[in-house]
Amino acid sequence: MLLVADSGSTKADWLLADKGKVITSFTTMGFNPFFHNAQTVYKELSRNRPMKKYAAKITDVKFFGAGCSSPARNKIIADGLKKVFPDAKVLVDHDMLGAALAACNDSTGLVCILGTGSNIAWYNGKDISQTRHGLGYVLGDESSGSYYGKKLLAYFVYEVMPADLRKAFYAKYKMTKEKMIRHVYQMPDPNVYLASFAKFLSDHQEHSWIKQFVYKGMTDFFETNIAAYEQYTSAPVHFIGSIAYYFKDTLQKVAGENGFTIGKIIVKPVDDLMDYFLNN
Repeated sequence: MLLVADSGSTKADWLLADKGKVITSFTTMGFNPFFHNAQTVYKELSRNRPMKKYAAKITDVKFFGAGCSSPARNKIIADGLKKVFPDAKVLVDHDMLGAALAACNDSTGLVCILGTGSNIAWYNGKDISQTRHGLGYVLGDESSGSYYGKKLLAYFVYEVMPADLRKAFYAKYKMTKEKMIRHVYQMPDPNVYLASFAKFLSDHQEHSWIKQFVYKGMTDFFETNIAAYEQYTSAPVHFIGSIAYYFKDTLQKVAGENGFTIGKIIVKPVDDLMDYFLNN
């Protein structure tokens, strides 16, 4: 049995295949070695019913995750997975490589992730390029869920947000400055907490201020990430993740204004990843 996972910092999507066909799918929390250890992976998966049902029969695990960008960090996730699937061959690699395989297969292209976090890499048909991006939610993650959430919270407290949106924001989250600071600076997974406010954008995406807010973030991503690659004018630029998917109209506008062509926009790459491995 083959188990394939695509994991962001918020959630992980899993597909299980047997004899060339997908037999089940499920979702767990996301595992990021910057925030989670092997024991967290083991505990979370050990209490998952589908995992418990099939764990002993799984022979191959391919996990692509946020933060899995070095052998040391990959080992953290792999050690947890090996405790759950003791008889399986376990591969852990970067979510950028997973995104590239899902979007490009064996073709070349620029691949961008716009989900809880953001990142970009050039894929040459075999490997992803080394990138100076992917700086995380404090220093980077332009146009990601955590990026927008961080700014929404600040604009709410600063009272930069229009009055009608401030009223709606408070009604939904009962937000205070003290509550915000406690969650961001004192509680686990602050990037996931920040990204959770992206739903507010989706719920109010027809508001003119929200449209401009999202547009500025995507323009920022173009200027800091996409424009760093000269290939953006000649190769398709693919996008993975919920932010890209739910705000694709704004993304298309930014693409038109800046001279790049959008290729695929994929909200959940695990399906395309499974297809890739079943066909290769």
